[in-house]
Amino acid sequence: MIKGMDVALLGNFSPFNALKSTNLDKLLDDIEVLQATQGQVLFNKDDTEKRSIYLLSGTISLRDGDQVLGSVVGGTDEARNPIAPALPRQQSAVAMDNVRYFSIDSELLDVTLTLDQTGIYEVGDFGTELNGAEGDWMSALLRTKTFQLIPPQNIQMIFMRMKRVDFKAGHVVIRQGSNGDHFYIIRSGRCMVTRETPANKENIDLAELGVGATFGEEALISNEARNATITMQTDGTLMQLGRDDFQALLNEPMILSLNHDDADEAVAQGGHWLDVRVPSEFRAFSKANATNLPLYLLRHKLDILDRKTPYVVYCDTGRRSSAAAFILKQRGFETAVLKGGLNRSEL
Repeated sequence: MIKGMDVALLGNFSPFNALKSTNLDKLLDDIEVLQATQGQVLFNKDDTEKRSIYLLSGTISLRDGDQVLGSVVGGTDEARNPIAPALPRQQSAVAMDNVRYFSIDSELLDVTLTLDQTGIYEVGDFGTELNGAEGDWMSALLRTKTFQLIPPQNIQMIFMRMKRVDFKAGHVVIRQGSNGDHFYIIRSGRCMVTRETPANKENIDLAELGVGATFGEEALISNEARNATITMQTDGTLMQLGRDDFQALLNEPMILSLNHDDADEAVAQGGHWLDVRVPSEFRAFSKANATNLPLYLLRHKLDILDRKTPYVVYCDTGRRSSAAAFILKQRGFETAVLKGGLNRSEL
């Protein structure tokens, strides 16, 4: 039971009642149970946050300004459905007494429903073999923005084509400077990301990766050498997807490319240039007012970026920027790539 919510209770609401119990259980960690007192606003008219809101108990009124449009009472048939689901919201919801309600990311719910009904959890041995912490990798992957942006049939093929590989602690999975041939997902265990720089030949620890984390996509998208070394910190299991399958099933559906006129227009309409080249390249020439965040640092410096800002990502050729856009998409940023890069642009 999570914060006053369990599978039995969740299954009373629509469309949760259409899900298998195992998939309901996977959603519990993403349910947020909240309380509101009389007069408190649950959401305002014109709200665009992609969350589905359900009333557990109490009464709410639906309003347009001072006009009361109706009410919803917890425990009724009407309350089994999401409240004012259309976005932007057409009315505000205000508590008329002490209210309990819960919310969930609408896109996560939708992708879970789609996968549940296309049989993805029956593919291979994933649904029956995994349990405990080891099973978290699949749930973590399905929660990412990446898997909410690609077609359900692609997701099904990805799981079918993944291969399981077991490693011992200390094994180097990928080495900086080598060619890329696989995309990896951590199924169990932990990995360390390190990088050698010209100023420091000793490997610098960049990050520790746990269950559900992904790596290896940069080299596959950019066709350049691996930009870091990944070493197993513990015994563990990785799922790997080959280059061709990665390109066809994951990369191509996610990357939006803009020609130079359209990219300029996107920036003029509130977007921002993101330069993912190394600082020396950036200093030599760059787009006006661009932010420089080299590709090899992107995963570890995302806090300097504004999640509400659309980014047009560029490099010299479009290779590094495509890899960067994929990483940003995974983490929920709105991105596009400058097609052809600066080599085809007039500064």
